[in-house]
Amino acid sequence: MRKDNTHVLILKNEDDTLEVAQNNKIDHIIKKLNLKPNQKVLDIGCGWGTLAIDIAKKTQCEVVGITLSENQLEYSKQKAKEMNLENQVEFRLSDYRQLNEKFDRVVSVGMFEHVGRKFYKTYFNKVFDFLNEDGVALIHTIGSINPPRGPQPWITKYIFPGGYTPSLSEVALPIEKSGLIISDLEVLRTHYQHTLRNWKDRFMSKKNEVLEMFDEKFFRMWEFYLVGCEMAFKWSDQVVFQFQLTKKLKATPITRDYIY
Repeated sequence: MRKDNTHVLILKNEDDTLEVAQNNKIDHIIKKLNLKPNQKVLDIGCGWGTLAIDIAKKTQCEVVGITLSENQLEYSKQKAKEMNLENQVEFRLSDYRQLNEKFDRVVSVGMFEHVGRKFYKTYFNKVFDFLNEDGVALIHTIGSINPPRGPQPWITKYIFPGGYTPSLSEVALPIEKSGLIISDLEVLRTHYQHTLRNWKDRFMSKKNEVLEMFDEKFFRMWEFYLVGCEMAFKWSDQVVFQFQLTKKLKATPITRDYIY
């Protein structure tokens, strides 16, 4: 299932469509990045290119998107070409640890869950190195409101090997040690519940098409995953964290008016 870098969406109303909620999320991230024309932006884990392309279209910034997927790379490149944005958006097959460049802004949506706890220090050190002195980063990740615990065994085995949703305490310390400042922290609580509900409904409506590509076991596994995660965001510990990070206290405005 290709998710086009959707991750958690932002619903202003519970009956918002996925498309409306996706645009809400992208607009919210763009505002939090406080982008100015001609700035250079890095998208870590750019997925299928949607966010990088929308940033380029809406802000006239230069965007570099990196991914580890050759399929995502080719799709994103073709999409940028079709939209005549090749002069603004560059997609690369690259690990973030291999990159040594400076950017005005860094954004990452739905990638941090796959970094691995032992690499948190490395990750935030690299974000620090990527940013210019007045730079701003926005890291968007699923997280837990509970203390640290082990990964969910069933999801690790069948859905996302190596994935992990961190507790706030696990992320705050490596950010502090990197020299970055948490200039803004937002907790998106039930938005992903509604995102998952919409995904589940669309997935269930395409059952016959799914079974043409896979088997009944695959279908039931993903149905269970989507329903279980929807309930985890509705009743249990799962939320989404958005960390806005800077090197300087004055890198962003002193109130949130520029976001809202």
